[in-house]
Amino acid sequence: MSQTIASLHRKIKVAGDLQKVVRTMKAMAASSIGQYEKSMHSSSEYYRTVELGLGVCLHKISGESTSPIPSISERKRSPEKIGMVVFGSDQGLVGQFNNVVAVHAVNTLKELPGKHRVWAIGERVQNHLEDMGLSLEGTFPLPKSVKAITPLVGEILIESNAES
Repeated sequence: MSQTIASLHRKIKVAGDLQKVVRTMKAMAASSIGQYEKSMHSSSEYYRTVELGLGVCLHKISGESTSPIPSISERKRSPEKIGMVVFGSDQGLVGQFNNVVAVHAVNTLKELPGKHRVWAIGERVQNHLEDMGLSLEGTFPLPKSVKAITPLVGEILIESNAES
C-alpha cells in the first residue's frame, strides 16, 4: 500500500510540474501575441505606403492610362525586362500557401513577354519555384523581425537594379 501511495505522490508531483510548464508556455504565447500584433500593424502600414508609391510610379509609366496600375495587356506592349519578387512563408501551418504563390507567379510570367528576372523571398517558395523550372536571379531569407524588413528591401533594390 505504501508503494501505491508513493506512486500517487510522484504522479501528483509530475502533474504539478507539468501544470507549471503549461502555465509558462501560455504566458510566453500571450506575451508574443502583443508583439506580433504590433508587427502586423506596422507591416500593414508599410505595405500601404509601398502600394501607394508603386501605384504612382506605375501610373507615370503607363502614361495615358486612367488606372494607376497598368493591366497585363497594357504591359504586353513593351517586351522589356520584367522583374518579379515572390514572397513566400517559412512559417509552419500555412498549408499550400507557398505552392499557390509559386503557381500564380509562374502563370503570371507566362503571360508576360520579355526577359523575366525573379527573386524569391523565403526558402520554401524558392524550392517551389525551382521545382517548376523557374530560373531565379537571386534569393533572400525572410526577415525575422520588423526591423529586418527595411534592410531586406534595400538589398532587393540593389540587386534588382544591377544589370544581369
